[in-house]
Amino acid sequence: MSSKLPAVDRQLFLGGLAIAVAGAILFSAKAIVAKLIYRYPVDAVLLITFRMLFALPLFAAVAVWKARSETPLSNPDRMRIVVLGLIGYYLSSFLDFLGLQYISAGLERLILFLTPSFVLLMSFFFYQRRVSWLEWAALLISYLGTVLVFLHDVRLGGANIGLGSMLVLGAAISYALYLMLSGELVSRVGAMRLVAYAMCVSCAACIVQFLLLRPWPMLLQQLPQVYGLSLINAVFCTVLPVFLTMIAVARIGPATAAQAGMVGPVSTLFLGALILGEPITVIQLTGTGLVLVGIYLISKKKA
Repeated sequence: MSSKLPAVDRQLFLGGLAIAVAGAILFSAKAIVAKLIYRYPVDAVLLITFRMLFALPLFAAVAVWKARSETPLSNPDRMRIVVLGLIGYYLSSFLDFLGLQYISAGLERLILFLTPSFVLLMSFFFYQRRVSWLEWAALLISYLGTVLVFLHDVRLGGANIGLGSMLVLGAAISYALYLMLSGELVSRVGAMRLVAYAMCVSCAACIVQFLLLRPWPMLLQQLPQVYGLSLINAVFCTVLPVFLTMIAVARIGPATAAQAGMVGPVSTLFLGALILGEPITVIQLTGTGLVLVGIYLISKKKA
């Protein structure tokens, strides 16, 4: 009896896999777009405001659709979603874009890719989850890879690489905390509704932050290139990958979708070289390879 998948099932699987890969590449490309925006007189506050301002109508449309078609949320769940929106997409994104002012897109993506390992460590320290020797080895391999690329970037010079790395590390830890806290809620609320609601909270927080820190006329005084790149950042590097990833999870499952996401650091490395002129060295490729091996081992264990 053949162990191969039927042709139709295999086509669905390959289609889902392609969607997951596309989502990972688009989401990783936000670092490239952010670097391009930073070539103009734009800071992290303005960058993230434009990203969320352009993304808000799309997420709000999904939120309204879900609010009308599904049962109302309880007040405690509403409060949890507000907290998750502030932690997972507002704080994490802001720290990420702050860090991108100081480090390469490739290093940023490698640090963010440590998020699954932080989820594992939080489970160990806060929920007493048992961690196997294979998972500890995977963590060590991943961290060695990131340290290797970090030391490489420091050796090449550049101001505030340490500061930028710590900011992006904070972003990764913040998003890992979001994933930990959203586990129970997503089963009750639903993934699409949770993401739409949380993103609306995050968008609102970013806009309020801008109004508190910057004069609002700045929103109307930017170069056309800033508006164009920000629109790309919002639609193609934020909204589209979020929903592509959810579609992929529905088709091929979360474990396979997560493994497909491992293309992210590699795509960022090569996009950074192609678009930004960032160098690709043997050390960077080695470090990236170590991180990918480590995260792959963690994903196989969790699967």
